[in-house]
Amino acid sequence: MGRYTVVVTGASGSVYGLRVLEQLLMKGHEVVAIMTEAGRDVTAYEIGFDLPAENGAQSLLRFLELRSDMPLRVACAGDSFDPIASGSHRVDGMIVVPASMGFCASVAAGMAANLPERAADVMLKERKPLVFVPRETPLSLVHLRNLTTLAEAGAVIVPAMPAFYQRPETIDDQVNFVAGKVLDVLGIEHELFQRWGD
Repeated sequence: MGRYTVVVTGASGSVYGLRVLEQLLMKGHEVVAIMTEAGRDVTAYEIGFDLPAENGAQSLLRFLELRSDMPLRVACAGDSFDPIASGSHRVDGMIVVPASMGFCASVAAGMAANLPERAADVMLKERKPLVFVPRETPLSLVHLRNLTTLAEAGAVIVPAMPAFYQRPETIDDQVNFVAGKVLDVLGIEHELFQRWGD
């Protein structure tokens, strides 16, 4: 099984990040989760989950209704000594979901001012899979240029754009579609939506 990092930033759509995290764990992968300060605030506001400073992994697993022994670790955004800050640490992929335009701009500029930015920088320099799921509309020219810079550097951009050909009936259906597209680009099997022609 693989090792993945999931970062939830302060863009709207934290439910996408938690669904991706849930699916990775359910498929048996190890996950390091990081919420930026704004990501914590938006997650608490949008879905009612307030990540505690202590026992974050167990609280998150309980919230997601997953087993307490699943391989989840919650890292602190300010911990620059965390293993994922180093290129020598093995990570199979990183997903920033949702990705705020501020976070995208920082990574595109090579800022690496905190752990999630540094982890993304490591993925780019080590040529490892890095997926950004921007959730913003409309996009300014600055946003488009930053996303282009990230794509040129090797990242994959998967906008949070639910489709309707699978005839979604619930918000969960729409969330599953976006989460499934993220897993698709990482080559991870899932059953989150019915594929066209299946």
